[in-house]
Amino acid sequence: MKQKIYIIGLCTALVIVAGTVFKVNHFPGAGILITIGIAALVLIFLPAALINNYRSGENKSSLVLYIVTYITCLLIFTAMLFKVQHWPYAGALLTIALPFPYVVFLPVFLYVTSKNKNFNIYNTVFVLLLLAMNSVFSALLALNVSKVRIDESYNLSRNYSRMETVLNQIPKKADESSVSREIDEVLRIVKNYRDRILKDEDLSSEQWSKEPGGLWRADVRGIAGNAILNADGLPGEELDRGLKDLISVMQKTPGYESLAKSAPSIFDYSDNITGDDSWAQLIFNDNTLSWSLIYLDGLETNLNMIKASL
Repeated sequence: MKQKIYIIGLCTALVIVAGTVFKVNHFPGAGILITIGIAALVLIFLPAALINNYRSGENKSSLVLYIVTYITCLLIFTAMLFKVQHWPYAGALLTIALPFPYVVFLPVFLYVTSKNKNFNIYNTVFVLLLLAMNSVFSALLALNVSKVRIDESYNLSRNYSRMETVLNQIPKKADESSVSREIDEVLRIVKNYRDRILKDEDLSSEQWSKEPGGLWRADVRGIAGNAILNADGLPGEELDRGLKDLISVMQKTPGYESLAKSAPSIFDYSDNITGDDSWAQLIFNDNTLSWSLIYLDGLETNLNMIKASL
């Protein structure tokens, strides 16, 4: 039994290390490897190792300690996985996982071991050091993983704002084509979406344009989607329909056929998404709040650039 546990532990460790190396180097499949590795760790290796250790031990009164140990590991590694993968509720899980070892595990550990006269005090010191290292690692993980993506978002937003300033200085034409009118309609939807999303963050569009960075849930997914739900509970349907109509008008307007072919790539738009999620759901529910706003900023800039060139 022990040999099988050692083999499972070794394989799990190798998968996690491989996933970490892939993640650092931005290789494809990194998320899958890390997810499989941590799932195997908390669902297979840890239960097997703890059960085996409990059955082979002489003191059967410490069952509660084994249970609390497993729950602590489950919370910590699950929170780390959610944070690395940028899944929803990662922040909430980390908020629970960080204090849990001190609030629950440590009191139970000290209580159980205090009854064992043969227990070595050095084991207690070792456990305390592990808890301290866990806190430091978890805190650094939470800061590092989010900060890189969020900083990239803010830099993109500043660049888009600069481009918008230049585009707004171009004189508007009094005579507008049907394509230009459709662009104005999509711009209206974009502005409406951004205002509604920022309203949930107690920010205005002006504040976001001047100094992006005031989002307190920047790395949370699904926030943007919830802010722009329609009466049917579908996020982004109006923008989806607006982009589809714009591309359709381009296709029907002489001289805009080539632009219509490039439009899906320019707008990062597709109406051929396979699976249950629509294009709008993938944009606003599966992306973090900061990246959903960046998508709207980029779409607005691209639309204004097309309009300026008409």
